[in-house]
Amino acid sequence: MRIIAGAWRGRTIKAPRDNRVRPTGDRAREAWMSILQHNVPGARVVDFFAGSGALGFEALSRGAVHCDFVELTSAGVRAIHENADTLGATSRITVHRADALRFAEKCDRATWALAFADPPYNLGLAPRIVSLWLANPFARILSVEHDVHETLPADLNNGGETRTYGGTAVTIYRAE
Repeated sequence: MRIIAGAWRGRTIKAPRDNRVRPTGDRAREAWMSILQHNVPGARVVDFFAGSGALGFEALSRGAVHCDFVELTSAGVRAIHENADTLGATSRITVHRADALRFAEKCDRATWALAFADPPYNLGLAPRIVSLWLANPFARILSVEHDVHETLPADLNNGGETRTYGGTAVTIYRAE
């Protein structure tokens, strides 16, 4: 897996050795970041269900100042630390070994400028993280990757713009 753009463009990062991890494909990640490109420079971001940390590292490569990674598995936490070492990013990250939903429940309002969530597909996790955000917007922007057949909560005040890339969808919510 490689970083698509920014300071670390073309650099390779490792995915955890865990068959439950499904890294975001290059095409979807590139499109996702292109949509949010103006919101990334100077931002504090969070990567929920981080896995390898690809989304957070992509944001750091594009100018985010800090990323909190939230990952439950030891293989994922290990991969994030190894990738941070490889990229020279250890001073710009904080890794939280935690369940992403429980972590999000405890977050303060507007903690981050941008939140990424890439939960395992079709387990009801994507709608749950959106519901938590709708109740307490812990970031100005929440962007969620999910299966195209998964329905996420709609909110007329906060958007919910969805783009599809094959079997993958990315839905972006913006706090008013």
